[in-house]
Amino acid sequence: MGLILLLAFLATPIAEIAVFIEAGSRFGLWPTILAIIGTAILGAALLRWQGLSTWARASRSLQRNELPVEELFTGLCLVAAGALLLTPGFITDAVGFALFIPPVRRLLGLGLRRILKARGAVWVDGVQMDPNNWKNTDGSIIDGEFHENDPSRDRLPPNNDGRGDETTDPANSPWRKGGHNNGRDDS
Repeated sequence: MGLILLLAFLATPIAEIAVFIEAGSRFGLWPTILAIIGTAILGAALLRWQGLSTWARASRSLQRNELPVEELFTGLCLVAAGALLLTPGFITDAVGFALFIPPVRRLLGLGLRRILKARGAVWVDGVQMDPNNWKNTDGSIIDGEFHENDPSRDRLPPNNDGRGDETTDPANSPWRKGGHNNGRDDS
C-alpha cells in the first residue's frame, strides 16, 4: 500500500506537467490558467452546495437514531474532491469532479464496504456493526450518564423545635437572590 501511494505521489505531478504543456500548446497560456482558476471556483461552489445538503441529511439520520455512515463517507469524498480541485492540474480536477457524482461515490462506498467485510467485523462504540445495515432503530444503545440519588438525603430535616430556625428556611438562604433575610434583623 505504501508503494502504491509513493508511486501516485511521484506520477501525479509528472502527468499534470505533461497535460499542462499539452493544454498550453493547444489553447495558449492564459486560457489554460483561466481554466485552472475556473475549475477551482466551480469546485468550491459545488463543495459548498453538496456539503450543506450532506450535513442536513446527517442531521436527519441522527434525529432518527441512525448512524450517518453514508453521509460521513460522502463528506469525506467531498473533502477529497475539494482538495483535488484546489490543487492545480487537469487530472486532479477530473478526479475531484468525479467525486461529486453520487454514482461514483456509491461505487467507492461499495468497494470500501467489501474491503471492511473481508477484513472482519466493524466496531462502533464497543458494538459490533453489520456492514450491510448501519442503522440502530431498536433503541438498544443509549449514551448518557446518571447518578443515583437517595430522595431521603435530598431534603433537610423538618424543623421541630418551634423557633423558626433561619438556617433551614430556604427564604433566608444567603444564596437566594438579594442575599438578605427578607428584611429581618437577627440581632
